[in-house]
Amino acid sequence: MSEKIKKRFGVWMDTHHAIIVGYTPAAATFSVLGHAKNPGPGSNSSENAANHLEITLVQKYFKEISHHLLNADEVHLTGSGTIQEQFMRYLGETPQFKKTVVTESTSTPMSDDKLVEFVTRHFH
Repeated sequence: MSEKIKKRFGVWMDTHHAIIVGYTPAAATFSVLGHAKNPGPGSNSSENAANHLEITLVQKYFKEISHHLLNADEVHLTGSGTIQEQFMRYLGETPQFKKTVVTESTSTPMSDDKLVEFVTRHFH
């Protein structure tokens, strides 16, 4: 009986940029699947309008990241700041990720190659 290959992903993120890494069964390795960017709200004369725009942009950023995580069994989030906690909450509130196991850690920015190594070590 063959064991189901889990769909595992790693994401390094801060408030403006994310790198998404996923497991490729054919190659039996992790590789970079994509990048996501959040440009931020910029300058706005109205604090209220800027706040609403920021919330909208963060939601768009989260959707862009989660687009790469289809049918995820496990996701490990890492990065600097509190954005990972917000993204964890977002995943927990999104029906397609209800059963996904999400873990997190804190790390400094890293290159694509270093993130692939980091995620590989985390899952093995």
